[in-house]
Amino acid sequence: MTILIIEDEKKLVEILKKALRGEKYAFDVAYDGEEGFQKALKGNYGLIILDLSLPKKDGMDVCRELREKLVHTPIIMLTARGVIENRVEGLDVGADDYLLKPFSLDELFARIRAVLRRRRVVEVPLLSVADIIIDGKKHEVTRKGKVVFLTPKEYRILNTLVRNKEQAITRQQLIEEVWGPQFVETNNELNVHIRYLRRKIDSGRVRPLIQTIRGVGYALKEQ
Repeated sequence: MTILIIEDEKKLVEILKKALRGEKYAFDVAYDGEEGFQKALKGNYGLIILDLSLPKKDGMDVCRELREKLVHTPIIMLTARGVIENRVEGLDVGADDYLLKPFSLDELFARIRAVLRRRRVVEVPLLSVADIIIDGKKHEVTRKGKVVFLTPKEYRILNTLVRNKEQAITRQQLIEEVWGPQFVETNNELNVHIRYLRRKIDSGRVRPLIQTIRGVGYALKEQ
């Protein structure tokens, strides 16, 4: 697996290269956001380590535009900004996890393993429920044969619910699956994403697929 490093701090890049080499990962490097975006768009990478503050194109824009182009490569965002809103925004535009600088290499590799583990669970080749089909290879959702355009977070929520259909999933379980175990919910982010997701897959149904389980979380039920 090849990891793409998008980072303009050359000393940090050298540290990351040495550490990745020691863990038997192949790597590629881009030193600005525009170069990183083009490489991520055209390359076949297993994971992207993306700095938030970059020349030419901000890391937030890189992440957002990659997701808009349907590039679903896992992204770990690096940031020196401690303001929680920045971290929340990074996750909302499609990052899988984040690390605050300075960080330990042990923590970085733990995050890499966790993100890849979550993605392996999510990427089941084909799932279906009612008139919904999820193509894990294409990261595509269709309803009655028509593509339903979901954000990365909406896709993961739906994927998790479908994989566990007829079972109640707690809010915390969903948050950890979608945002990662380090995420701290501050603005009812899960509720907002569930609401938008329902509009896209439950519109016109007599009985919605996504049901609220009071005091627990959510469940996806066909009947």
